[in-house]
Parts: sequence; C-alpha cells; structure tokens
Amino acid sequence: MSTSFTGFNATDFQVFLTEGLEARMEGIREHIQPKFRAIGEELVGDAAVQSGQEMFLHIAKHARRTVNPPKDTWLAIGPNKRGYKSLPHFQVGLFDDHVFIWLAFIYEVANKRNIASMMLNDTKRFRSLVPADFVISMDHMQKDNVRLSDINDEELKKMLVRFRDVKQAEWLVGRNIAAHDPVLSDGEAFMALARRTLTALMPLYKLALEA
Repeated sequence: MSTSFTGFNATDFQVFLTEGLEARMEGIREHIQPKFRAIGEELVGDAAVQSGQEMFLHIAKHARRTVNPPKDTWLAIGPNKRGYKSLPHFQVGLFDDHVFIWLAFIYEVANKRNIASMMLNDTKRFRSLVPADFVISMDHMQKDNVRLSDINDEELKKMLVRFRDVKQAEWLVGRNIAAHDPVLSDGEAFMALARRTLTALMPLYKLALEA
C-alpha cells in the first residue's frame, strides 16, 4: 500500500537538540508535524474500523509550555473530536533517540482507577493481550520504560498499583523503535509496523473502554 509518509530522518530527531521553546517548536511544526499528519490520517481509519467507533486525529500543540521546550512530541488518535487526554488513545511520537507507538492512559484519563483495577485483577489476561516484547512506561514525558517480558507478576502489580493510586502516574504500553532503526526511514515499512502495533493493542483498548 502506498503511503504519503516517507519516513523519519536525522533532522527530525535533531529538532530536540534545538535550544529554546519557540525555536524548538518551530522545528517541530516544520519537520515533524507534517509527518504526524500523514501518519495519523492513515492510522485513524484503521483505528476506526478496528474499534468500531469514529476516531479523530490530534497533534500535540504543547500549548501549556511557557519556558521549557518539549523533550518529545506526538500525535494522538482517540474517540473524542474535542480532545484525547481524558480517554484511552493511541500515540505515535518521538524523543531525540527513538519513536514510540503507544496505547496511552495518561494521568488525566477518566475512570483511571477502574482501568487500573481491571488490569490489576487479571494480570494473566493482561499478559495474554500484550506481546511480551512490548514495553511499559509510566510517564509519557520521560524515556523510562520496561519490557513486559523482563518483569514478573509481582513487579507488574506494583506498577499497576502505582498507576491506580498515584495521581500523576500513567500507563503507556506499546513499542519503541531506536532512531537508527532502518524501518523508520522507510515510510511503507513504518506504516505497516504501526498498523500491526495498533492491531495488537486494540483488544486492551476495547477492554479499557468497558472498565
């Protein structure tokens, strides 16, 4: 399938080395956001078909920032036209050294305790739904993450308890791709990977909406 997304390149990652909020945001708007729009306009259709609901594309504006430039940026795909933060949603974004493809439950998500409890009460089901090589992050603005296959059930439950009980804790699960990985510079290959990742995460997304 042809794609209007032609791939990420070194310039996209170097944007995050730019000093100053406005200069970095200018780089994000010029180099990265047009690629987000190309990716998102394709993925939003896949997400709608697989979820059985209308989905909408949002591109992070970082509007709340007044001084510190963002260390990462992303697109979000979710079921609310007006915003994405209060509902489970999918993200594609990048830091200076990797691209991420997540199913995201950020700290503003409504029903956070129920979503966390749903996963906590049946970690076996959670593991059956999520590929073992996927990673988990608890903060969408930090690089810290852990591979699901590298943690035992006790560690997984501790993380889920933190997500449930700590207001600022988040739950992001998906795939990280290093900046030097050749798949990122190949638009069609990346879109195929993004679609596979979205498909793999969709069962967990649907469960979370029911929580």
